[in-house]
Amino acid sequence: MLKEHEAVATIAVKDTSAARKFYEGQLGLKPEDAHDDEVVTYGSGKSRLFVYKSAYAGTNKATSATWTVDDVDGLARDLKAKGVQFERYDMPGMKHEGDVHVAGNMRAAWFKDPDGNILSIVSG
Repeated sequence: MLKEHEAVATIAVKDTSAARKFYEGQLGLKPEDAHDDEVVTYGSGKSRLFVYKSAYAGTNKATSATWTVDDVDGLARDLKAKGVQFERYDMPGMKHEGDVHVAGNMRAAWFKDPDGNILSIVSG
């Protein structure tokens, strides 16, 4: 059924202008479509990120979207240079190397958008 279809990460925000500055300016995403300053769709590889205005923005306390990347450490440095602030979580079996969380071969870094939505990059 759904296995043949791509999924879309859906992110609720309070202020689409602030969200656009973050997603476009700091993360480097390019809008593919926008509607009345209420909804912006971004392309990201073969995936889509759907950012929309909602009164419930920032209420999710779990990761909303994850990008699988080749170089977590390098991308984390690049994002930090653009003003992205990284989160630090204490999880069993995981150590920290700067902004990067490490468990075996897995490397990951978490950060938040202006509304507090949790986003991450993880080694591919």
